Amino acid sequence: MKFTEFSPKQLKVLRWWCEDNDRDGIICDGAVRSGKTLCMSVSFAAWAMMCFDGRNFAICGKTIRSVKRNVVTTLIAVLRDLGFEVHDRLSSNQMDVCAGGRINTFYLFGGRDESSAALIQGMTLCGVLFDEAALMPRSFVEQAVARCSVEGSKLWFNCNPEYPQHWFCREWVNKINEKNLYYIHFSMEDNPSLSNRMLARYRKMYSGSFYQRYVLGKWVAAEGLVYPFMSDDKMLYDVPSNVFDDYVISCDYGTVNPSSFGLWGLYDGVWFRIGEYYYNSRTQGSSRTDEEHYNGLCDLAGSRDISRVIVDPSAASFIEVIKRHGKFRVVPARNNVLDGIRQVSTALKQGEIKICRCCSDCIREFGLYRWESSGRDVPVKENDHAMDDIRYFVATYLNAREEEFVAFSFDRR
Repeated sequence: MKFTEFSPKQLKVLRWWCEDNDRDGIICDGAVRSGKTLCMSVSFAAWAMMCFDGRNFAICGKTIRSVKRNVVTTLIAVLRDLGFEVHDRLSSNQMDVCAGGRINTFYLFGGRDESSAALIQGMTLCGVLFDEAALMPRSFVEQAVARCSVEGSKLWFNCNPEYPQHWFCREWVNKINEKNLYYIHFSMEDNPSLSNRMLARYRKMYSGSFYQRYVLGKWVAAEGLVYPFMSDDKMLYDVPSNVFDDYVISCDYGTVNPSSFGLWGLYDGVWFRIGEYYYNSRTQGSSRTDEEHYNGLCDLAGSRDISRVIVDPSAASFIEVIKRHGKFRVVPARNNVLDGIRQVSTALKQGEIKICRCCSDCIREFGLYRWESSGRDVPVKENDHAMDDIRYFVATYLNAREEEFVAFSFDRR
């Protein structure tokens, strides 16, 4: 693997345990793509092999898949280039690393939700690396920390910032002295492999609180409009007159609350929202049945060949109606709100999706969809129905395509 010269902060991460060995761990936070993960994982493995033999360690991420993709694949290649012998047993979520007659085992864990804490319970560890610690539940992190009972064990955390009242910020970042931790804050400029062109590209990808967190690396509260940049008329488009390559419909279903369906057409690699069905029983004065909403779906589709209909996963009865008619392929939507909002924001800023001027209810909601004033990352549950159907489309179809299959290939020596 080819490296450019390490930045001063990356070098600090690589050697902090040599120079400041009395610390119990390290936290690296800051901007995305700032080079935290690579240097931390290499440093973690080198420290483990230098200080222990025949011991167990853990590498943790939000999911097992993300650990393998974001950390382990690159780490194995680097360690082998450095002369370490690595026996990967990734099918059983572990690997053995050998060097200088020493051998240690590294177990992989996913901290997806509160139940994940049970996965690591009972182990004895000499160290844990938490990749994207702020995305994991507190119970999982604290259970893993409690497993590090061996003399000389250390904790390794990296993450991108969230809101200031997030448990990881309050209990760890704000208490680095109390917990005897080394702390390094990263910016994108601390990654020498990023060109000026790439730095400019990342700065254009985000706005509002996401810009402050992912580009500037600040722990800031979300406030104001969720998508403030959508107030610019330049973000709205006319429906292309060309023939579209594919069509998808995304649905947020409601009975008392409004139902919002978005029709998406693919042209020249970009998905345009070219039509919508929006029904609000409160303003219309009467509710519609599942069958009536299905008729609205059919009217929106027209004679087009719709490749799939993505539906709010809680709308079980409406999903069943669509399946019973057998006309459309129906897919339950992914429904992580914050991840979805971030993905939609990026897709809009990058021009991967574009909103057409004919979608008046969608445009109206963009101007009203706001964050709660509580300081937490929670949008107000009002004027969010078209916002939800857009989020379902991006999270379930646009982004999921990149995650459907991940292959790993390693040299066998």
